[in-house]
Amino acid sequence: MKANAPVLLRSLLWVLCGSGFFSQALADTFQWPGNVRAAVNLAYDDALNSQLDNAIPALDRHGFKGSFYVTISSDVLHQRLPEWRAAAANGHELGNHTIFHQCSASGPGREWVSPFYDLDKTTLEQHVDQIRIASRYLHAVDGKTERTFTTPCGDVMIGKRNYVDAIRGDFVAIKSRFAGIETDMKAVDPAYVSVLAPHDVSGEQLIELVKQAEKAGTMIHFTFHGIGGDHLSITNEAHDTLLKYLADNRDIYWVDTFINIMKYVNEQNAR
Repeated sequence: MKANAPVLLRSLLWVLCGSGFFSQALADTFQWPGNVRAAVNLAYDDALNSQLDNAIPALDRHGFKGSFYVTISSDVLHQRLPEWRAAAANGHELGNHTIFHQCSASGPGREWVSPFYDLDKTTLEQHVDQIRIASRYLHAVDGKTERTFTTPCGDVMIGKRNYVDAIRGDFVAIKSRFAGIETDMKAVDPAYVSVLAPHDVSGEQLIELVKQAEKAGTMIHFTFHGIGGDHLSITNEAHDTLLKYLADNRDIYWVDTFINIMKYVNEQNAR
């Protein structure tokens, strides 16, 4: 006797639902707000003039909020402090990027690192204290008590000790891995979030990276430096091309500050 296909299908669905199969499948699928398919953070390091002159106006034109990881010793921070304060009041994030932007001078291509700011010549305790002082300074600028952090140069080791592990409790999240887009949202460690630092690339190349995050259903965190000037820069045209694409596809991408994205990720993964 031939079984009736619709009846068999209904029976199978009933069994699977009763067994919790679908509820488990939903629990294993990371859901972005508004049913978008990926999250995008636009961040900018080092507190540069071109960020105030070019990046923030472009973000504002498209209705996006960016994350700005300021180095406290930056002359641009102090000389244009009212503008940084106004950016924070307008919803842009000010993130911690240490006081002196200390990096390890021992790696290849690090001849530019001053002996005074060589991470290899400090102690973990000194570095952690300076990072916490930087957060206090930023609190005086924007009044915020929660913050995120980006490691200068991606360096995390002081001798044989990892300083990120010592500060992970101080921050909502930390960008500390140059490893492209995230591949598994359920496995994201908020102290070791992946970041890309593109420079000298086209807008089309940036869009292709964003599309990879969409395909994976995960997130991508850009860390730019100069926009139309300064160091490690991309052109204004490349930046605007990316922003226009994201603005035209708001139903696909959630573009927000790093702190807002990671608060959501942390809440979802804590469930």
